[in-house]
Amino acid sequence: MTDGTADDTTGSTGSTVERLGVTPDGTPVARYTLDNGRGLRARVLTYGCAVQTIEVPDRDGRPANVVLGCASLDDYLTRSRYFGAVVGRYGNRIAGGRFELDGEEFRLARNNGPNSLHGGERGFDKRVWDVLDAGERRLSLGYLSADGEEGYPGALQVSVTYTVTDDDALRIDYRATTDRPTVLNLTNHSYFNLAGEGSGEIYDHRVTINAGRYTPVDQGQIPTGELAPVEGTPFDFTRGCAVGERIGEKHPQLLIGKGYDHNYVLDKSAPGALEPAALVEEPKSGRVMEVLTTEPGVQFYSGNVLDGSVAGISGRAYGKGSGLCMETQHFPDSPNHPDFPSTVLRPGEEHASTTVFRFGSR
Repeated sequence: MTDGTADDTTGSTGSTVERLGVTPDGTPVARYTLDNGRGLRARVLTYGCAVQTIEVPDRDGRPANVVLGCASLDDYLTRSRYFGAVVGRYGNRIAGGRFELDGEEFRLARNNGPNSLHGGERGFDKRVWDVLDAGERRLSLGYLSADGEEGYPGALQVSVTYTVTDDDALRIDYRATTDRPTVLNLTNHSYFNLAGEGSGEIYDHRVTINAGRYTPVDQGQIPTGELAPVEGTPFDFTRGCAVGERIGEKHPQLLIGKGYDHNYVLDKSAPGALEPAALVEEPKSGRVMEVLTTEPGVQFYSGNVLDGSVAGISGRAYGKGSGLCMETQHFPDSPNHPDFPSTVLRPGEEHASTTVFRFGSR
Protein backbone atom coordinates (compact mmCIF):
# COMPACT_ATOMS: atom_id res chain seq x y z
CA MET A 1 0.00 0.00 0.00
CA THR A 2 1.09 3.60 -0.59
CA ASP A 3 0.17 7.02 0.75
CA GLY A 4 -1.61 8.15 -2.40
CA THR A 5 1.13 10.42 -3.74
CA ALA A 6 1.81 8.56 -6.98
CA ASP A 7 2.48 10.41 -10.22
CA ASP A 8 -0.31 11.86 -12.36
CA THR A 9 -0.89 10.38 -15.77
CA THR A 10 -3.27 11.41 -18.49
CA GLY A 11 -5.46 8.73 -20.02
CA SER A 12 -6.28 8.38 -23.69
CA THR A 13 -9.68 10.01 -23.09
CA GLY A 14 -8.13 13.11 -21.51
CA SER A 15 -8.85 12.04 -17.95
CA THR A 16 -6.26 12.59 -15.22
CA VAL A 17 -5.55 9.50 -13.16
CA GLU A 18 -3.21 8.82 -10.26
CA ARG A 19 -2.09 5.37 -9.19
CA LEU A 20 -2.53 5.29 -5.42
CA GLY A 21 -1.28 1.82 -4.57
CA VAL A 22 -2.84 -1.56 -3.88
CA THR A 23 -5.17 -3.14 -1.36
CA PRO A 24 -3.92 -5.96 0.89
CA ASP A 25 -5.04 -8.51 -1.72
CA GLY A 26 -2.97 -6.77 -4.42
CA THR A 27 -5.76 -4.94 -6.26
CA PRO A 28 -4.60 -1.61 -7.75
CA VAL A 29 -6.42 1.56 -6.68
CA ALA A 30 -6.58 4.77 -8.72
CA ARG A 31 -7.85 8.33 -8.32
CA TYR A 32 -9.49 10.23 -11.17
CA THR A 33 -9.86 14.00 -11.43
CA LEU A 34 -12.92 15.54 -13.10
CA ASP A 35 -12.86 19.24 -14.02
CA ASN A 36 -15.59 21.32 -15.65
CA GLY A 37 -13.16 24.13 -16.50
CA ARG A 38 -15.26 26.63 -14.55
CA GLY A 39 -13.92 26.13 -11.04
CA LEU A 40 -15.56 22.83 -10.09
CA ARG A 41 -13.14 19.95 -9.68
CA ALA A 42 -13.81 16.55 -8.11
CA ARG A 43 -11.53 13.62 -7.33
CA VAL A 44 -12.97 10.11 -7.24
CA LEU A 45 -11.33 6.88 -6.07
CA THR A 46 -11.86 3.43 -7.51
CA TYR A 47 -11.79 2.22 -3.89
CA GLY A 48 -15.35 2.51 -2.61
CA CYS A 49 -16.34 4.56 -5.68
CA ALA A 50 -15.59 7.37 -3.24
CA VAL A 51 -15.61 11.12 -3.81
CA GLN A 52 -12.43 12.28 -2.08
CA THR A 53 -12.61 16.01 -2.84
CA ILE A 54 -14.93 18.58 -4.42
CA GLU A 55 -13.35 21.98 -4.97
CA VAL A 56 -15.66 24.95 -5.50
CA PRO A 57 -15.13 28.73 -5.21
CA ASP A 58 -16.61 30.97 -2.53
CA ARG A 59 -18.34 34.30 -3.18
CA ASP A 60 -14.94 35.92 -3.79
CA GLY A 61 -13.79 33.22 -6.20
CA ARG A 62 -11.47 31.46 -3.74
CA PRO A 63 -11.61 27.67 -4.14
CA ALA A 64 -11.78 25.17 -1.29
CA ASN A 65 -12.47 21.47 -0.91
CA VAL A 66 -15.94 21.10 0.64
CA VAL A 67 -16.08 17.37 1.49
CA LEU A 68 -14.35 15.33 4.16
CA GLY A 69 -11.95 12.63 3.04
CA CYS A 70 -8.92 10.62 4.03
CA ALA A 71 -5.43 11.75 3.03
CA SER A 72 -4.15 8.29 2.05
CA LEU A 73 -5.27 4.93 0.76
CA ASP A 74 -4.16 3.36 4.03
CA ASP A 75 -6.56 5.60 5.94
CA TYR A 76 -9.44 4.66 3.61
CA LEU A 77 -8.66 1.00 4.24
CA THR A 78 -8.52 1.29 8.02
CA ARG A 79 -10.10 4.52 9.31
CA SER A 80 -12.76 5.81 6.91
CA ARG A 81 -16.25 6.62 8.18
CA TYR A 82 -17.75 5.95 4.72
CA PHE A 83 -16.23 9.28 3.60
CA GLY A 84 -17.61 10.02 0.12
CA ALA A 85 -18.26 6.35 -0.64
CA VAL A 86 -21.10 4.67 -2.48
CA VAL A 87 -22.74 2.46 0.13
CA GLY A 88 -24.66 -0.70 -0.67
CA ARG A 89 -25.98 -3.21 -1.42
CA TYR A 90 -28.39 -1.55 1.01
CA GLY A 91 -27.55 1.91 2.33
CA ASN A 92 -28.71 2.62 5.89
CA ARG A 93 -30.07 0.00 8.32
CA ILE A 94 -31.98 -3.26 8.02
CA ALA A 95 -33.47 -4.40 11.33
CA GLY A 96 -32.07 -7.58 12.82
CA GLY A 97 -29.96 -8.14 9.71
CA ARG A 98 -32.84 -9.99 8.08
CA PHE A 99 -35.68 -9.59 5.58
CA GLU A 100 -38.16 -11.79 3.74
CA LEU A 101 -38.59 -11.74 -0.04
CA ASP A 102 -41.04 -13.93 -1.98
CA GLY A 103 -41.53 -16.12 1.08
CA GLU A 104 -37.82 -16.75 1.69
CA GLU A 105 -35.88 -15.30 4.62
CA PHE A 106 -32.44 -13.84 4.06
CA ARG A 107 -29.96 -13.21 6.87
CA LEU A 108 -27.37 -10.48 6.41
CA ALA A 109 -24.06 -9.59 7.99
CA ARG A 110 -24.73 -7.66 11.22
CA ASN A 111 -22.30 -4.81 11.72
CA ASN A 112 -24.37 -2.30 13.71
CA GLY A 113 -25.35 -4.07 16.89
CA PRO A 114 -28.12 -6.49 15.90
CA ASN A 115 -28.67 -4.68 12.61
CA SER A 116 -27.05 -4.53 9.18
CA LEU A 117 -25.72 -1.11 8.16
CA HIS A 118 -24.61 0.14 4.73
CA GLY A 119 -24.31 -3.33 3.19
CA GLY A 120 -22.64 -5.20 6.03
CA GLU A 121 -19.07 -5.94 7.09
CA ARG A 122 -17.64 -5.44 3.60
CA GLY A 123 -20.10 -3.40 1.62
CA PHE A 124 -19.60 -1.53 -1.64
CA ASP A 125 -17.56 1.14 0.18
CA LYS A 126 -14.82 -1.45 0.82
CA ARG A 127 -14.60 -2.81 -2.74
CA VAL A 128 -12.40 -1.73 -5.64
CA TRP A 129 -14.61 -0.77 -8.58
CA ASP A 130 -13.82 -1.30 -12.26
CA VAL A 131 -13.36 1.68 -14.58
CA LEU A 132 -15.96 1.48 -17.34
CA ASP A 133 -15.35 4.86 -18.96
CA ALA A 134 -13.27 7.94 -18.10
CA GLY A 135 -13.03 11.45 -19.51
CA GLU A 136 -12.26 14.99 -18.39
CA ARG A 137 -15.74 15.52 -17.00
CA ARG A 138 -17.17 12.03 -16.63
CA LEU A 139 -16.23 8.80 -14.86
CA SER A 140 -18.19 5.55 -14.87
CA LEU A 141 -17.30 2.83 -12.37
CA GLY A 142 -18.79 -0.66 -12.11
CA TYR A 143 -18.99 -3.45 -9.57
CA LEU A 144 -20.36 -7.00 -9.74
CA SER A 145 -21.74 -8.05 -6.38
CA ALA A 146 -21.85 -11.85 -6.21
CA ASP A 147 -24.93 -13.85 -5.29
CA GLY A 148 -24.85 -14.28 -1.51
CA GLU A 149 -22.38 -11.46 -0.84
CA GLU A 150 -23.00 -10.21 2.72
CA GLY A 151 -26.13 -12.40 2.66
CA TYR A 152 -27.93 -10.68 -0.24
CA PRO A 153 -29.50 -12.78 -3.00
CA GLY A 154 -28.67 -12.39 -6.68
CA ALA A 155 -25.65 -11.40 -8.72
CA LEU A 156 -26.01 -7.63 -8.95
CA GLN A 157 -24.28 -5.59 -11.65
CA VAL A 158 -23.94 -1.94 -10.57
CA SER A 159 -22.61 1.14 -12.34
CA VAL A 160 -22.16 4.65 -10.98
CA THR A 161 -21.39 7.61 -13.24
CA TYR A 162 -20.02 10.88 -11.90
CA THR A 163 -20.29 13.94 -14.15
CA VAL A 164 -19.21 17.53 -13.51
CA THR A 165 -21.58 19.78 -15.44
CA ASP A 166 -21.54 23.26 -16.97
CA ASP A 167 -23.91 24.50 -14.24
CA ASP A 168 -21.36 23.62 -11.52
CA ALA A 169 -22.92 20.40 -10.35
CA LEU A 170 -21.66 16.94 -9.54
CA ARG A 171 -24.24 14.59 -11.02
CA ILE A 172 -24.41 10.95 -9.88
CA ASP A 173 -26.27 8.37 -11.99
CA TYR A 174 -26.81 4.91 -10.50
CA ARG A 175 -27.78 1.84 -12.56
CA ALA A 176 -28.17 -1.81 -11.53
CA THR A 177 -29.52 -5.14 -12.77
CA THR A 178 -29.86 -8.52 -11.08
CA ASP A 179 -30.27 -12.17 -12.04
CA ARG A 180 -32.41 -12.96 -8.97
CA PRO A 181 -34.92 -10.95 -6.92
CA THR A 182 -33.05 -8.81 -4.40
CA VAL A 183 -33.26 -5.52 -2.49
CA LEU A 184 -31.18 -2.47 -3.29
CA ASN A 185 -30.63 1.00 -1.84
CA LEU A 186 -27.65 2.95 -3.19
CA THR A 187 -26.45 6.34 -1.96
CA ASN A 188 -23.36 8.50 -1.71
CA HIS A 189 -22.05 9.12 1.80
CA SER A 190 -20.21 12.43 1.33
CA TYR A 191 -19.80 14.68 4.36
CA PHE A 192 -20.05 18.34 3.36
CA ASN A 193 -18.56 21.41 5.01
CA LEU A 194 -19.12 24.38 2.73
CA ALA A 195 -16.72 26.52 4.74
CA GLY A 196 -13.98 24.11 3.71
CA GLU A 197 -12.82 20.65 4.76
CA GLY A 198 -11.22 20.71 8.20
CA SER A 199 -12.45 24.24 8.95
CA GLY A 200 -14.56 23.36 12.00
CA GLU A 201 -18.19 22.57 12.75
CA ILE A 202 -21.18 22.84 10.41
CA TYR A 203 -23.69 24.06 13.00
CA ASP A 204 -23.93 27.51 11.37
CA HIS A 205 -24.84 25.97 7.99
CA ARG A 206 -28.41 26.84 7.11
CA VAL A 207 -30.38 23.81 5.86
CA THR A 208 -33.69 23.64 4.01
CA ILE A 209 -35.27 20.24 3.35
CA ASN A 210 -38.32 19.86 1.11
CA ALA A 211 -40.09 17.43 3.40
CA GLY A 212 -43.11 17.79 5.63
CA ARG A 213 -42.60 14.36 7.20
CA TYR A 214 -39.80 12.16 8.51
CA THR A 215 -39.46 8.59 9.76
CA PRO A 216 -38.95 8.42 13.55
CA VAL A 217 -36.75 5.61 14.83
CA ASP A 218 -36.53 3.32 17.83
CA GLN A 219 -33.54 3.02 20.15
CA GLY A 220 -31.71 0.95 17.52
CA GLN A 221 -32.30 3.69 14.92
CA ILE A 222 -34.76 1.52 13.01
CA PRO A 223 -37.87 3.28 11.63
CA THR A 224 -41.00 2.66 13.67
CA GLY A 225 -43.09 2.73 10.49
CA GLU A 226 -44.64 6.11 11.26
CA LEU A 227 -44.40 9.01 8.81
CA ALA A 228 -44.45 11.82 11.34
CA PRO A 229 -45.02 15.51 10.59
CA VAL A 230 -42.02 17.77 11.14
CA GLU A 231 -44.17 20.79 11.97
CA GLY A 232 -43.67 21.96 15.51
CA THR A 233 -40.55 19.83 16.04
CA PRO A 234 -36.78 20.41 15.77
CA PHE A 235 -36.97 18.39 12.55
CA ASP A 236 -38.78 21.12 10.63
CA PHE A 237 -36.40 22.47 7.99
CA THR A 238 -39.11 23.44 5.53
CA ARG A 239 -38.31 27.15 5.93
CA GLY A 240 -34.57 26.83 6.50
CA CYS A 241 -32.77 26.77 9.82
CA ALA A 242 -29.20 26.65 11.11
CA VAL A 243 -28.17 23.08 11.96
CA GLY A 244 -27.17 24.09 15.48
CA GLU A 245 -30.24 26.16 16.29
CA ARG A 246 -32.30 23.29 17.76
CA ILE A 247 -29.90 20.35 17.77
CA GLY A 248 -29.45 20.60 21.56
CA GLU A 249 -33.14 20.31 22.39
CA LYS A 250 -34.20 17.33 24.51
CA HIS A 251 -36.41 15.84 21.82
CA PRO A 252 -36.41 12.02 22.15
CA GLN A 253 -35.43 11.55 18.51
CA LEU A 254 -32.46 13.92 18.81
CA LEU A 255 -31.31 12.03 21.90
CA ILE A 256 -31.46 8.71 20.04
CA GLY A 257 -29.43 10.03 17.11
CA LYS A 258 -27.12 12.22 19.22
CA GLY A 259 -28.28 14.93 16.83
CA TYR A 260 -29.79 14.72 13.36
CA ASP A 261 -29.56 11.27 11.79
CA HIS A 262 -32.98 10.76 10.26
CA ASN A 263 -34.69 9.99 6.98
CA TYR A 264 -36.88 12.71 5.53
CA VAL A 265 -39.87 11.87 3.31
CA LEU A 266 -39.44 14.21 0.39
CA ASP A 267 -42.41 16.15 -0.99
CA LYS A 268 -42.42 14.87 -4.58
CA SER A 269 -44.67 15.95 -7.44
CA ALA A 270 -44.31 12.47 -8.95
CA PRO A 271 -42.42 9.30 -7.98
CA GLY A 272 -39.00 9.21 -9.62
CA ALA A 273 -38.98 12.86 -10.67
CA LEU A 274 -35.64 14.69 -10.43
CA GLU A 275 -36.60 17.50 -8.07
CA PRO A 276 -35.04 19.71 -5.39
CA ALA A 277 -34.62 17.90 -2.10
CA ALA A 278 -32.49 20.20 0.04
CA LEU A 279 -30.51 23.42 0.14
CA VAL A 280 -27.40 24.02 2.26
CA GLU A 281 -26.02 27.56 2.77
CA GLU A 282 -22.80 28.58 4.53
CA PRO A 283 -22.88 32.23 5.65
CA LYS A 284 -19.17 33.13 5.86
CA SER A 285 -18.01 31.80 2.48
CA GLY A 286 -21.34 32.39 0.75
CA ARG A 287 -21.22 28.88 -0.73
CA VAL A 288 -24.52 27.14 -1.35
CA MET A 289 -25.33 23.58 -2.37
CA GLU A 290 -28.62 22.47 -3.89
CA VAL A 291 -29.49 18.77 -3.72
CA LEU A 292 -31.80 17.29 -6.35
CA THR A 293 -32.78 13.64 -6.53
CA THR A 294 -35.14 11.07 -8.02
CA GLU A 295 -35.16 9.25 -4.67
CA PRO A 296 -38.13 9.42 -2.25
CA GLY A 297 -36.02 10.25 0.83
CA VAL A 298 -32.88 11.86 2.15
CA GLN A 299 -30.99 11.00 5.33
CA PHE A 300 -29.85 14.20 6.99
CA TYR A 301 -26.89 13.38 9.25
CA SER A 302 -25.02 16.02 11.26
CA GLY A 303 -21.78 14.09 11.81
CA ASN A 304 -22.69 13.15 15.37
CA VAL A 305 -20.23 10.28 15.93
CA LEU A 306 -17.14 11.87 14.41
CA ASP A 307 -14.81 11.94 17.41
CA GLY A 308 -11.50 13.46 16.34
CA SER A 309 -9.81 10.11 15.82
CA VAL A 310 -9.50 10.62 12.05
CA ALA A 311 -7.48 13.42 10.45
CA GLY A 312 -8.47 14.39 6.94
CA ILE A 313 -6.76 15.72 3.84
CA SER A 314 -6.02 19.04 5.58
CA GLY A 315 -4.30 17.21 8.43
CA ARG A 316 -6.94 18.47 10.86
CA ALA A 317 -8.92 16.03 13.00
CA TYR A 318 -12.60 15.53 12.26
CA GLY A 319 -14.49 16.13 15.49
CA LYS A 320 -18.22 15.97 16.10
CA GLY A 321 -20.12 18.08 13.59
CA SER A 322 -17.19 18.49 11.17
CA GLY A 323 -19.44 17.65 8.22
CA LEU A 324 -23.05 16.94 7.31
CA CYS A 325 -24.48 14.32 4.97
CA MET A 326 -27.44 14.49 2.60
CA GLU A 327 -27.78 10.81 1.68
CA THR A 328 -30.48 10.56 -0.99
CA GLN A 329 -32.15 7.18 -0.65
CA HIS A 330 -35.10 4.91 -0.20
CA PHE A 331 -36.14 4.62 3.42
CA PRO A 332 -34.17 2.62 6.01
CA ASP A 333 -35.42 -0.93 6.66
CA SER A 334 -37.84 -0.74 3.71
CA PRO A 335 -37.68 -4.53 3.09
CA ASN A 336 -39.39 -4.96 6.48
CA HIS A 337 -41.97 -2.19 5.95
CA PRO A 338 -44.42 -3.06 3.14
CA ASP A 339 -45.93 0.45 3.30
CA PHE A 340 -42.60 2.12 2.46
CA PRO A 341 -41.59 2.62 -1.20
CA SER A 342 -40.31 -0.72 -2.49
CA THR A 343 -36.59 -1.44 -2.80
CA VAL A 344 -37.10 -4.79 -4.58
CA LEU A 345 -35.26 -5.29 -7.89
CA ARG A 346 -36.15 -8.24 -10.11
CA PRO A 347 -34.55 -9.85 -13.16
CA GLY A 348 -35.41 -7.98 -16.35
CA GLU A 349 -35.74 -4.67 -14.49
CA GLU A 350 -33.17 -1.87 -14.28
CA HIS A 351 -32.66 0.21 -11.20
CA ALA A 352 -32.05 3.82 -12.26
CA SER A 353 -31.54 6.75 -9.91
CA THR A 354 -29.99 10.22 -10.15
CA THR A 355 -28.75 12.70 -7.57
CA VAL A 356 -27.29 16.13 -8.28
CA PHE A 357 -25.21 18.31 -5.95
CA ARG A 358 -25.21 21.79 -7.51
CA PHE A 359 -22.87 24.45 -6.11
CA GLY A 360 -22.91 28.22 -6.20
CA SER A 361 -22.38 31.29 -3.99
CA ARG A 362 -24.26 34.30 -2.70
